[in-house]
Amino acid sequence: MAGKKDTSGSADRDTPSKWTPDDDRVQEIREAERERGRTRPFDYPYDERHVHRGPALPEPVKSTLFGHGAVHTLDGEAHRVRKAMFLSLLASPQNIAGLVGHATAAWDEAAARWAERDRVVLFDEAGRVLAGAVCRWAGVPLKEGEAEAVARDLVAMVDGFATPGPRHWRARSARRRREVWLAHLVEGVRDGTASVPEGSVVEVVARHVGADGERLDTRTAAVEILNVLRPTVAVCWFAAFAAHALHRWPQHRARLAEEARTGTGHGFGGAYAVAFAHEVRRFYPFAPFIGGLAAGDLTWRGEAVPRGALVLLDIHGQDHDPALWEDPYSFDPRRFLDRPPERDELIPQGGGDPAAGHRCPGEDVTVALLTALSARLSLLEYEVPEQDLRIPLRRVPSRPRSGFVVANVRPSG
Repeated sequence: MAGKKDTSGSADRDTPSKWTPDDDRVQEIREAERERGRTRPFDYPYDERHVHRGPALPEPVKSTLFGHGAVHTLDGEAHRVRKAMFLSLLASPQNIAGLVGHATAAWDEAAARWAERDRVVLFDEAGRVLAGAVCRWAGVPLKEGEAEAVARDLVAMVDGFATPGPRHWRARSARRRREVWLAHLVEGVRDGTASVPEGSVVEVVARHVGADGERLDTRTAAVEILNVLRPTVAVCWFAAFAAHALHRWPQHRARLAEEARTGTGHGFGGAYAVAFAHEVRRFYPFAPFIGGLAAGDLTWRGEAVPRGALVLLDIHGQDHDPALWEDPYSFDPRRFLDRPPERDELIPQGGGDPAAGHRCPGEDVTVALLTALSARLSLLEYEVPEQDLRIPLRRVPSRPRSGFVVANVRPSG
């Protein structure tokens, strides 16, 4: 990258050391980490004999992030049947490659336009790229110029789920607007007035039959289509984190770029890009925890857990646990080069078996998209003007405050 010196403040403001526990907490956390290693923590949150996830979701989260009646609100057979539908769409290598192909083509087109502007906010641009790509892939028709408004609403649903105030109300409004929009599309597919590709997300969800033998009502079908569109667009958070990592630790850029130029990953990124994507997901803060309610009176390491008690899995703590990760507050993709992460080791999108539990069914999609976009970022030449690159941990979901502004963009030839 041909970049200007970072003038956003002292280097200490957003280096990994700033995110470590303060000295007064170190001993307490180390003791907790030693204790944690004796039992796998996700045995509880992902075992329905112990914890029910659906009832734990508060109304503000359902009205913004997930939607009422969504797969996230279900347990038991109803959840497993609905989840199988998502896995059929999101776990297929062919489907993933198709979505990544749409996203990389859209990125390349957008990058050419960025060169015509003085500066762009990468977070916002990545959201637009991903919104247009996932709608095309999912069979959601967009009118000319509609992608920007759709992207804005999908980003708002994620950005406002965990906070009161204007961000939250924007998220609620965005969800209502997009549920109505997609419910009309589902009605059209069912009555034959709208045509979508066979096997597309819209067609599969519109035809899905649940555990009760009934089709989803149109509003719930819209909710579940959004549960494909929304998390795909949320990869723009990780894209901004990837740009932040390449700026703070530019030694990774050359290796990513060399791999991308040689075509090791068939245009989607190779082994180092995959490792880089995993490390971005591990290192940077996104979802701090997930929760559920105790299904009965339980015991956890000798402690009583009464029925209905809230049980939390510390995702950020797990992904920065020194019992699992050597030097966890250092950004080092090499930790994933020798072997891929174990299922319940790296859990930024939850733990457990995605087919049986509540782990995100689109995790492979996230990794593939972030891999491809990280490779393309490494090939993009730009400058980083003065801006606020701090990543506040009090903001959920967090991101670079500036959204990561780039100037004088020059796409690779």
